[in-house]
Amino acid sequence: MKTNDFTRRDFIKTTGAAAAGVILTPSSTVYKSSSFDAKGLPTAILGKTGVRIPKMVIGLGSRFMAVDEEKGLEILETALNLGFYYWDTAAIYKNDTQFSEERIGKILAPIRSQIFLSTKVSERKADEAKRTIESSLKRLNTDYIDLFQVHSITTEEEVKQFGAADGVLPVLQKYREQGVIKYIGFTGHTSASAMKLAAEMYDFDTMLIAMNHQQKGEKFEENPVQFAAAKGMGVLAMKTIRPRETVTTLNPDDLIRYALSLKGVTAVTVGIDKKELLTENAGILKSFKPFDEEKMKSFRAELDPFYKSKTLPWMQPGYFDGMHIA
Repeated sequence: MKTNDFTRRDFIKTTGAAAAGVILTPSSTVYKSSSFDAKGLPTAILGKTGVRIPKMVIGLGSRFMAVDEEKGLEILETALNLGFYYWDTAAIYKNDTQFSEERIGKILAPIRSQIFLSTKVSERKADEAKRTIESSLKRLNTDYIDLFQVHSITTEEEVKQFGAADGVLPVLQKYREQGVIKYIGFTGHTSASAMKLAAEMYDFDTMLIAMNHQQKGEKFEENPVQFAAAKGMGVLAMKTIRPRETVTTLNPDDLIRYALSLKGVTAVTVGIDKKELLTENAGILKSFKPFDEEKMKSFRAELDPFYKSKTLPWMQPGYFDGMHIA
């Protein structure tokens, strides 16, 4: 066993310390010392952050929270042991009894320097956003977050208010000045124009965007992705496997390869509910070769029925990640 592998025995030994509030102090040299270990997985630079990440981010939302805590912790252990050290969650991700951040926080402290951690704030007003950020730090049992994202942008109007004195962005920037947050990004599912506007108006580090998705003719792949990438932002693609919900003949491996082949995309975010999937996904990454233009064109044709779907909640106007706003 390699010395930096995290196993069930390590978990049993360290859970008590984590519960007691033992937290690793963030180091200004955490990235320079390269604490992250991809274990041979292909990696990419996350835009202007300069941080090298695996080309697959582990999504710790609805799929992850659909399994019980023990299985969830096994997923986290397996992910780190395979080199998937970028973990993505959000303040609102939860099941009936537990928040995703709480679950992660049970094992995070003793391995904090080995994890690139991102979470999200849904609130748009400064005071509410501050409370959420403080709550996230407490749940995660850490005193710094690598990437904090404004969660689920839906309209251009809300984007224009992010930088207001009582908006969410000044709060995130203040925490960044204090070293509590290292990088700031945003996410979205339903409006390509709002996503592009956010990238234009503000100096965000990253964008997490739903792919394989067209809303009212807006071009997600062509517009916000290309603009953000040209600006030096890290671009993360999500919802990459969701097309199988309407086109069951699509190969999930090919959906991942398609997303990774898109121009401007740094990495994909994939929700995990079985530790076995991590081994399969590691194999996909290690054997990955970008689709050529002919393959991309034919695959887009296979996706066409999905684009025309009118039933999936997350493709409806007003959708907010984790809920649907009427």
